[in-house]
Amino acid sequence: MSDGVERGTSELRIDVSGTRPVPFGRIVAVEWRKMTDTRAGFWLLAVSGALLVLALGITLLVAAVDDTVRLSASGISEIMVIPVSLLVPVFAILTVTSEWSQRTHLETFTREPQRMRVIWAKLLAVGALAVLTIVAAVLLGAVGNLLYGAITGNEVVWNLEVSTLLWTVVVQVLFFLMGFGFGMLVLNTAGAVAIFYVIGFLLPFMVYSTLFFLFDWARDVLPWVDMTTASMPIVSGEDYAGQAVDVGGLEYVQFGFTAVLYVLVPIVIGAWRVLRAEVK
Repeated sequence: MSDGVERGTSELRIDVSGTRPVPFGRIVAVEWRKMTDTRAGFWLLAVSGALLVLALGITLLVAAVDDTVRLSASGISEIMVIPVSLLVPVFAILTVTSEWSQRTHLETFTREPQRMRVIWAKLLAVGALAVLTIVAAVLLGAVGNLLYGAITGNEVVWNLEVSTLLWTVVVQVLFFLMGFGFGMLVLNTAGAVAIFYVIGFLLPFMVYSTLFFLFDWARDVLPWVDMTTASMPIVSGEDYAGQAVDVGGLEYVQFGFTAVLYVLVPIVIGAWRVLRAEVK
């Protein structure tokens, strides 16, 4: 042929149909390492650990100075969970958003083209970190309870019920997953962190709690729109005002509704976005 092209030449193709997929356990291990084995991950863990120790130290100091302060395993554990709730959920956000801000998603989705497997791996890594940090906080609270008895000479009270501990873990894991969902929705670290802290902390403890005390209608409405308000009766048996709540079917429905609203919906829509987002 005059145009210099050999019409009969077959196109070179590489058959990868027999290539085995990357084991899912390996993907989870990689996501765990990417989440913790970085400078950001190291300092987040270090600061969280320091806050746990600081919170325990201040609590014991107050109890030693003020004889009217009485501590128990349940009370100390609630204090220990606060630092975990403040900083560690940022891991859930970073594990998603850092892929896109640093463009490592190019390599991630090249090595594992099935993006849903990567999402599941990240989800499992985040859930495992949530459980481990909460267990560590509760164990540190148990140590603090023993130290409280040794320092003050008061009776050591072990009143942390198994159901309370389990519900505490469930609620904290849900907050981790909420951060994960917001991370997939926004795919931007600063934006996702801001949204998480506004919805998870600023509104519940500065706005909703005020409305709860001022208006009767807020006591009926807020459990349907705020996961913190809905979870308090289930975890502690009390509401914002410290009044005992007779937990029944309605409280569980409200908690489930807010969990769907702030956890399941962001994760589903965020996963859809990650699956369709252009990798560039």
